[in-house]
Amino acid sequence: MRKKVTGFVLSCLGAVLVTLCMPAEAQQPKKVRRMGYLSLQTPAVDSTGAEGVRLALRERGHVEGQNIATEYRYAEGKLDRLPELAAELVRLKVDLILVSGGDLVIRAAMNATKTIPIVMVGQGSSDPVEAGFVDSLARPGGNVTGLTLLTRELGGKRWELLKEVVPKLARVAVLYDPAGPFVVLEVKEVLPVAARALGLTLQPWEVRSADDFEWVFAALNKQRPDGLYVSPSALMRANGKRIAGFALKSRLPSMYFSREAVEAGGLMSYAADRAESYRRVAYFVDRILKGAKPADLPVERPMKFDFVINLKTAKQIGLTIPQWTLMKADKVIQ
Repeated sequence: MRKKVTGFVLSCLGAVLVTLCMPAEAQQPKKVRRMGYLSLQTPAVDSTGAEGVRLALRERGHVEGQNIATEYRYAEGKLDRLPELAAELVRLKVDLILVSGGDLVIRAAMNATKTIPIVMVGQGSSDPVEAGFVDSLARPGGNVTGLTLLTRELGGKRWELLKEVVPKLARVAVLYDPAGPFVVLEVKEVLPVAARALGLTLQPWEVRSADDFEWVFAALNKQRPDGLYVSPSALMRANGKRIAGFALKSRLPSMYFSREAVEAGGLMSYAADRAESYRRVAYFVDRILKGAKPADLPVERPMKFDFVINLKTAKQIGLTIPQWTLMKADKVIQ
C-alpha cells in the first residue's frame, strides 16, 4: 500500500513540475530578426512599397513586432544622406538590408558592408552585372541579390507608346543624370536607335543636381519640344513631382519610368510592376533569414509590367488619348 501511495505522490509531483515548467518555456522570448530598410524616398512616397513588403513578409510568417523588427532609414531625396544612413544600419547589426530605390542606394549599402546580406528591390537603370553589384544573375556571388527592374531595356516600348498618343511627335527632350554611366549609355546609344525607327529626334538635357532643373526648364520653354522623356535615376525619382508639374504647366506630353510620377501629374509611365516586385522581394528576405546566402539566390527579372495613363493630365494639356491605348493601360487615373 505504501508503494502505491508513494508512486501516486511522485506522479502528482511530476505532473505539477511539468505544469509549472510549461509557462516558463512558453514565456521564453522568440528570437527577433532585424531588417534594415534603406530608401531614397520620404516615408510618405515609399509607404506603398514598405507596406507591401511588410504584408508579404507576414504571409511568410515574419510578423512585425513579434519575430521581426524593421529599422527604416529614409534619405528623403537627399543623395548625400545615403552613406551615413547605410552606415547606421550596419552599426545596428541588422540581419539584412533591403534597399529600395536606384543604383546609388545599392552602392551606398555595398560600400557600408561586405558581409551583411543586401536585397535590392526597385533597382534602377543599370544592369546589376554591368554595374558590378553581382557576378551574374544566376550566381550573384557576393552579398547582394534580389530583383532587377532593368528599366533601360524598356526605352523602346516607351517611345512607341508616346508616339502612339502624340502621332505628330517629332522632337523629344530627354532629361537625364550623367552621374550614372548606364543612364548615359541609355541616352547616347540605346534610346537613339529606338527613336530613329520612329522618326524622332532626341534633345538630351543633363541634370546633375536639383539646382539644375530651373535653368533646364527655362531652356525647354524657349525650345518648345513636342514631348518630354525622363530617364531613370535616383535624382529624377526624387524630383518626379517637380518634373511632372513643369510638364503639366508647359502642356508637354511626358513619359516616365515610374507610376509615382504619373500619379503626381505626369502623363504616362511604362515600367515593371513595382507593387508585384515588393511582394516578391519577401521571398528573398525569407530565404536569407532562414539561412540562405545571397550568393546562391539568383537575381530575378520582372515578370509583369505596368502601363499607367493620367487621363486628367491628358485633358489639361489638350491631348486626346486613343481608345486602343486606353485599353492597354493597367491603370487609368481619372
